[in-house]
Amino acid sequence: MENKKKLPITPIIAIAFVVLFIVLCTLTGSIMAAGGTLWALLPPVVAICLALITKEAYSSLFIGVVLGALEVAHFRPGNATDTLTVDGFSTAVADNAGIFVFLVILGAIVALINKAGGSAAFGRWAQTHIKTRAGAAIATFALGVLIFIDDYFNCLTVGAVMRPVTDKQKISRAKLAYLIDATAAPICMIAPVSSWAAAVSSYAPSGQGFKLFVSAIPYNYYSLLTLVFIIAISIMSFDYGSMAIHEKNAFENDDLFTTGTFEGESEEEDNPKGKVIDLLLPVLALILVAVYALLRAGGWGSDVGIISAFGDTDAFVGLPWAGFVVLVLTIIYMCLRKVMTFKEAMACIPKGFIAMVPAITILTLATSLKNMTNLLEAREFVGGLVEGSAASFQSFLPAIIFVIACLLAFSTGTSWGTFGILIPIVTAIFPVGSTLGTICISACLAGAVCGDHCSPISDTTIMSSAGAQSNHLNHVSTQLPYAITVAVISFVMFIIAGFVQNAAICLIVGIVATIATLFAIKKFAKNVYVAKAAK
Repeated sequence: MENKKKLPITPIIAIAFVVLFIVLCTLTGSIMAAGGTLWALLPPVVAICLALITKEAYSSLFIGVVLGALEVAHFRPGNATDTLTVDGFSTAVADNAGIFVFLVILGAIVALINKAGGSAAFGRWAQTHIKTRAGAAIATFALGVLIFIDDYFNCLTVGAVMRPVTDKQKISRAKLAYLIDATAAPICMIAPVSSWAAAVSSYAPSGQGFKLFVSAIPYNYYSLLTLVFIIAISIMSFDYGSMAIHEKNAFENDDLFTTGTFEGESEEEDNPKGKVIDLLLPVLALILVAVYALLRAGGWGSDVGIISAFGDTDAFVGLPWAGFVVLVLTIIYMCLRKVMTFKEAMACIPKGFIAMVPAITILTLATSLKNMTNLLEAREFVGGLVEGSAASFQSFLPAIIFVIACLLAFSTGTSWGTFGILIPIVTAIFPVGSTLGTICISACLAGAVCGDHCSPISDTTIMSSAGAQSNHLNHVSTQLPYAITVAVISFVMFIIAGFVQNAAICLIVGIVATIATLFAIKKFAKNVYVAKAAK
């Protein structure tokens, strides 16, 4: 008897189905009541599903943007074209101009460091001092914790510094991207002096922002338990889910990618004149100058303190300013060191730009998609759901808000936008300073970070892929099981916290639950890879 197999859903079939749906809606003149309804979430859901099916981000995001523009224009092609170009791509480029400049400058700085041999020299140094995979993972985590000022800066800087180290220890690029992503946003979310703290404070009642942010830190289970998760899984030296496939292939076959590559990757150069200082000095300079630039952008001076300056700062202004200053200083330093000529230094600028083109492209498409969901009033729709359910489920409200924040951040790709919607709702329901209100604020922040981690259209996820020079969809698919594991534990903790309302007890329970879960996965899960010590 002939063995018949079911035909799988191919990328072409998936894309064709979506295109057919769009064409039919356009031809029939569909006028969906998209604004402020469930239809508002259709474009990001379609984009995410297509990305997961096709394993290709560019076309998936583009189709999502087109669908969103058509919905906004009630499926009138002429109006949709205007929406697509003006409110979509043009606005996305304008909104991200600062970060685009910073990306290009950082790419140029990384190219200069590679050309000078700084990365190769650091890799040789690390090989003699960091001799295990666990050590490389913990070192990546530690550097991420130190760079708590801004998540974009964190992702790109940690990636540039730690790639040679993790490559030497045969850690896959997908695992490096996870270590970067899982440290960047969570550490910024629990650091009182950071661009994230400033953003959260801006959505709180006047004069209460900083106090509210600090009081919410002990209950921010997803951020705190993610950091615990990273340390535990690094020390236990095992991986599970799709990450196990990448790690096994990297360690046993010297293949850091398994599937796909990073399109903008440039080869590391081993300049015999290169020294470790050629990497460390530019990076340290970038950190120090970035701190000053962020304070400067926030109006730091005799009348404005550090906390207030960070509260009013603009990372899209401060980071490009810092990047430009450090780029000039790096070029001067490299030329004085005679590790390269001025002409070679200038050649690194377009080389750095090329390395960042994939990240810039995805970020443009993802931001365009966010613009469409904003025009469709997705935030108002989700916000109404939260506000409507508040009265009936007081003790369960932290867990409910956590789930809603996860879904909203996942579908829109923005954590800042998520807590920008939910914080005003929570503060309107609960008086500032109440324990349950504080837990709900924490649930909002934790859910925003969680959904941001899981979403392939998140800017932080994109930056992490760029920093690790990992294939973007590899990063998304391998990170998802880890993020979901911590999310489930966090959900349970928010249920407990809604009743117990004791920060210390709940956090201890959460830490124990996280470690116990990892031991259980290592023992009972089938798709587990336990890495041996590197030789």
